[in-house]
Amino acid sequence: MVLPEIALEVLARLPLKSIARFRSVKKEWKLLIDSDFFRDYFISLNSSSSISWSIVKNNPYKLTLEIVGHHGCKVLGLTQSPGSLVRFFIREALVLACTDGLVLIFAETSDDIPMLYIGNTLFQEWFRIPIPTYLIEVDSDKFSEGLKELGLVTKIQSGVVLSYKIVVLVAYSAQFEFIIYSSDTGIWEMLNVTCRLRSSLRFIRTKSIALNGILHWLSKLTSSIVAYDFYGGYNDGVDNDECRLIHFPSSGKGERFRRRFTTSQGFIVYFNEFDGNENRTLRVWRLVKYTDVVAEAWQLFWEVNLVSLIELGIDYFPVVMHPLNSEIIYLWTRNQNRLILYNLRTHLFSIHKETEVDSKCMDGCVLSFNDCSEYMETNYGFISSVQDGPSHLLFSQYVLPRWLHRLPCPPPQPL
Repeated sequence: MVLPEIALEVLARLPLKSIARFRSVKKEWKLLIDSDFFRDYFISLNSSSSISWSIVKNNPYKLTLEIVGHHGCKVLGLTQSPGSLVRFFIREALVLACTDGLVLIFAETSDDIPMLYIGNTLFQEWFRIPIPTYLIEVDSDKFSEGLKELGLVTKIQSGVVLSYKIVVLVAYSAQFEFIIYSSDTGIWEMLNVTCRLRSSLRFIRTKSIALNGILHWLSKLTSSIVAYDFYGGYNDGVDNDECRLIHFPSSGKGERFRRRFTTSQGFIVYFNEFDGNENRTLRVWRLVKYTDVVAEAWQLFWEVNLVSLIELGIDYFPVVMHPLNSEIIYLWTRNQNRLILYNLRTHLFSIHKETEVDSKCMDGCVLSFNDCSEYMETNYGFISSVQDGPSHLLFSQYVLPRWLHRLPCPPPQPL
């Protein structure tokens, strides 16, 4: 085996954190690491390995990216949780959105000048985004609401982020009205989008979850998901200029928890537990087609009775699915204030205390907690179906990338 081949085999088996250092050691190594061949080879070798990720509060919050973090995973080799990568030069900052390793932050200078920044946390690259005129001209309350409605979507190819779009939801009475900033153009532009069932737009919960260039909102009126693809990638032969309305795959009878959704292995996933015939059954569906025909939209892929937890007297509720392994669901115990990782295929589970140090989970990563129990207890009223009120997307996932992509830079703007 010649030297370049040896270097390829050795480097491809190192964590990304080490590979990033080797890029600056030798010119030949940098050329090898930056090649498409090496990237594809590294990703193929580590396709089944877990990477660092976090369970995130799905609201604007102080500069703390997670309530539960995962580090020490093979691919990245981080010694701290992903939230530790979010370092910023302004203390009072809000994390507004995080998608595919990119983080969107709002901050104010000492002169009260509002600013938006987008960053690649692995390389600590930050780029300032101009505040759209729409947000500058509204009063302070509407400005705060506008921040909550910011979304972030990306376009990815071969594990590399090619571009991103920052989305402001301006109005949704008769149609969607967006203001969009694109890294391809470097400017904010207006976009109007129609929806077949307009009444559903008035009752969406304004926080969204991004996946594959699509933003997904929760509509409490029609018990559905409202979605729009900002990169036109539905690929189903239907008009891509319309938003999509996807009804949930159940009638609502016997549901123990209010409706929420998350992501797992490249799909939008809906889960809930159902009471019936003195049994409790956890069902998990994944969204396979963006259509209002329920039978075509959803695929039921887990139907499990968590009898082992019930017999232990554990009072639990579902939080998120593992973003990279659709066999694992994360549950929180109210009566014990602990996190449960439950494998839906093997029925094995592990229980983790918030006070534990270096607690390893099922995917081999190390867990860390940040005010998790406080957030869970505060928001339980928005989870249980016993209490009246709207549904909310309380949790999402921040997943670091499998490759060292740089932050896409917009073209320079004329002075």
